[in-house]
Amino acid sequence: MIPALSRQELIDGVHDNLTNLGLDILDVVNLRVGGIAEPSEGSIAEPLAALVELKRQGLVRHIGLSNVTPTQLAEAQSLTKIVCIQNFYNIAHRNDDAFIEDLARQHIAYVPFFPLGGFSPLQSGALDAVAASLRATPMQVALAWLLQRSPNVLLIPGTSSVQHLRENLAAAELTLPAETLAGLNAIAAGSEQPTKSEEKI
Repeated sequence: MIPALSRQELIDGVHDNLTNLGLDILDVVNLRVGGIAEPSEGSIAEPLAALVELKRQGLVRHIGLSNVTPTQLAEAQSLTKIVCIQNFYNIAHRNDDAFIEDLARQHIAYVPFFPLGGFSPLQSGALDAVAASLRATPMQVALAWLLQRSPNVLLIPGTSSVQHLRENLAAAELTLPAETLAGLNAIAAGSEQPTKSEEKI
């Protein structure tokens, strides 16, 4: 997916969403920058200015950022309040560990994308073993790990069925013991990047 970064693309996108959703204002709009899965350095002031303008017009209530670095967050905060960050992060891909802690101190929500994707076969095997020991699904364990990772983590995993939705919700009731968390934390080594075909959910 190519991010919409031009002023007109962003304005059109917000108006399209308002029309399609039948709303007068969008609660949160994320400015997505960076590459497929990793942020890329550079100023985001120009595209962000378009969203700030829409916020001043009363069409957007809050602004978030997707696929950004701490430096880009700081730049954005000089222009407007940022309520959430949406970056690639899961049990196997831990580049944002320090970033999450900093965001928690600022009371900024962290929304991981690919919460269940991009695992190597070895990592998947380790996750499967933990899930079997807890009588849970690997997806439930991965989601439970994220929920226990930090209080500012906000999950929006996709679902394709009511049964899948119920399984995802059950992850919130799954408590991972300290020794299990330690084992899960160890599987981050040797992570692989997701392919373009993987869905950003």
